[in-house]
Amino acid sequence: MIEFEVGNQPFPIHAFNAKENQQNLDRQAVNIIASGPSIAEVDFIPLLDTATIFINGSISLTAQYSFTKVVGYVISDARFILHQPDILNEYYTGQPLYATLAVLEALVSAHPEIIKKYHHKMRIIYLVDRPWGVKGNDSEFSLLLLGKESRYQALNRKTPLSAFAKHAKFVIDSYHQPSPIGLSLDITYGFVEAGTVAYVATQLAFSRGANALHLYGVDLLNSNEPRFYEDRERSAPTTLNNVISNTIVPSFNLLAKTYQQYGVRVTNHSPISQSLFDFS
Repeated sequence: MIEFEVGNQPFPIHAFNAKENQQNLDRQAVNIIASGPSIAEVDFIPLLDTATIFINGSISLTAQYSFTKVVGYVISDARFILHQPDILNEYYTGQPLYATLAVLEALVSAHPEIIKKYHHKMRIIYLVDRPWGVKGNDSEFSLLLLGKESRYQALNRKTPLSAFAKHAKFVIDSYHQPSPIGLSLDITYGFVEAGTVAYVATQLAFSRGANALHLYGVDLLNSNEPRFYEDRERSAPTTLNNVISNTIVPSFNLLAKTYQQYGVRVTNHSPISQSLFDFS
């Protein structure tokens, strides 16, 4: 548990723990909704009663559709808070939020009222090899996050992913080139990054006991196009093109193969990127 100070008042936020009763998805199928442009073509009506996890701006879909089982909302990169300052104000209404420390620090700065009102609905998730969070060093919030007075500066020191190869809660391919890849079996112990927050959300759903994982909007190949909730004049930058073949695709293939051994099937429903993956 970490306390965040808002208006001289402490607000505690607990770390994610898969053993909490409220985290158990009880072998439900889960839809994970990313933000690729193909989302605009999805027929969500048959999906509204299925457990759903939103990612970044995809939560704006709640304004159009009445999702009855929102079981999670995942933000892993603090830059989303800066580039889309209105998303949370408009669409976040206390859905279970899973975020890194960097994201929560950004929320304290940009949306303190959200922390005050919904801190009990939030859980901290962390990158296994860098517990502070994702891309904190490059963030516009770097002075806030990593200043000399930061209580958490030491947590941003990076540990080689291969160091977790023998850990029972991780599957790590230390020999993958150009760098190791892997996945978590329980993100109570941390998640593994692969260059897209959809990978984090997938590990979260598995850790919570989902029995099938359905990915929507993980497009990748059209990553230069605005996300479905953006326009060309106001779209956040992306680095997906740099990591698709080296990291994202092999990571998802390893994840799908591993989770299938536990009886959990992963399906990519994006017509844009389906051919990239080998989930068989």
